[in-house]
Amino acid sequence: MVFHGKIVKNTLTALFAVVPFITFANFANDTVKVQPEHAPVAIHTEVAGHAEEHAPASKKDAIDAYIQHHLQDSHEFIFFSDEAEGKHYGFPLPVILVDGGLKVFSASKFEHGEKVAEVDGSYYKLHHGKIYKTDASGDLKLDAHHHPTAEKPFDMSITKNVVTMLLVSALMFFMFVGLAKSYKKGPIPTGFGRVLEPLIIFIREEVAIPNIGKDKYRKYMGFLLTVFFFIWILNLLGLTPLGTNVTGNISVTVCLALFTYLITQFSANKNYWKHIFWMPDVPVAMKIVLMPIEILGTLTKPFALLIRLFANITAGHVVMMSLIAMMFVGKNLAADMPISIGLTLFIAVIELLVAFLQAFIFTMLSSLFIGMAVQDHHHEGDHDGHHDEEPIII
Repeated sequence: MVFHGKIVKNTLTALFAVVPFITFANFANDTVKVQPEHAPVAIHTEVAGHAEEHAPASKKDAIDAYIQHHLQDSHEFIFFSDEAEGKHYGFPLPVILVDGGLKVFSASKFEHGEKVAEVDGSYYKLHHGKIYKTDASGDLKLDAHHHPTAEKPFDMSITKNVVTMLLVSALMFFMFVGLAKSYKKGPIPTGFGRVLEPLIIFIREEVAIPNIGKDKYRKYMGFLLTVFFFIWILNLLGLTPLGTNVTGNISVTVCLALFTYLITQFSANKNYWKHIFWMPDVPVAMKIVLMPIEILGTLTKPFALLIRLFANITAGHVVMMSLIAMMFVGKNLAADMPISIGLTLFIAVIELLVAFLQAFIFTMLSSLFIGMAVQDHHHEGDHDGHHDEEPIII
C-alpha cells in the first residue's frame, strides 16, 4: 500500500483548512431527567464523572463514576473542574448529527447536560455521553434494563478522542516532513530528526525486515511506522493531565486492527490463500476440516491485536486512578497519601514502558501477519536443494 506524497500533502492541507471553520461546542456533565415508563416520579440519572442533582452514595461511588468518565469519550475537552462551584475549564467541541439532514451545532446548547438542545425544530438530550432524540421537556423513557428507548441520531461529532487523534496526526506529519527535509542537508539528520532516525531504523531492522523480508518490507514501512508512532504518542498523551484515553477506546483499536487485517488480506499471495482453503500435503478429508479453522484464524489474529491493546491500556489507567483514589477513600490521610503517591509514581514509570511496549507489539504482530501473507513458500527440492540467500528466521 503506497501513497504518493503529493496526494497525502494535498489531503492534509485541505483537512487543516476546513477544520477551523467547524463550530466548536461545549458538552460536559449531563444531569438528565429520565421518566421511566411505569414510574410516576421522575428519576435523575447520574452521568459518569460529573456532579448530579443527587450526590453519589459514597466516596467510592464517586471515584468509580470519575474513573468511568475518564475512560469514556466525551463531547468536550475539560482540563480541570471546580466541583465546589460547579465550573469546568476547557474548550467546547462540535456536535455533528445526521437526522433528516446534517445538523451542526455547539454542544454548549446542552449546558453540561442540564438542558435540551433545540436544532431546526428537533430536540436532543445528552445521556451518559450519548445523544438521544427527545421532546421539549427532555424526558427519556427507560426500558427494563434502564436504557433509554428514545431514538439515537447518527452521531459524527468531533469528540475529545477525535481531536486528540487529529493533533497526533498533525504532529507526526510535521515530524516526518522535518526529518525528510533534514536529509537534503546531508546524510545525518539535524534537530529532532536525530531522535526519530534511530527509532525508524529500529522498526526497519528489528520488525519489518525479519518478519516481511528484505525484498518486500519497503512497501509496508509507511504503514508500520505510522501505526507504531501513532499508538505510542497516543499512549504517552494518555499519561498526561489531558485525560485522553484514545487507545483505551475499543472503537479505535478495532479500526487499527481492521487496517492490519485489510492490508494483510489484500496483499496476500496465492500460497497464502492455498494454505487457507486447500492445505497442501494433507489428506483431502483434513483439508475440508482445516478450511473453516484457517478462515476463522484470519479473524482471530486482528481480534487479538485489538483486545491486547485495549485491555492493557485500559487496565493501566484504572490501576493508576485507583491508586490515586486511595488517599481520598482512606481514613488516615497522613499514612495513605505517601503510599498512594509512591505506588502511583511506580505504576506511572511502568506505564511509560507499557506505552512503548504496546505500540511495539502491535507493530510487530502486524508485520508478522503481513509477512505470513506475502512470503513465498519454498518446498524441499526447490532450486535443486539450494537457496539463493539465507532464510530469515522469524
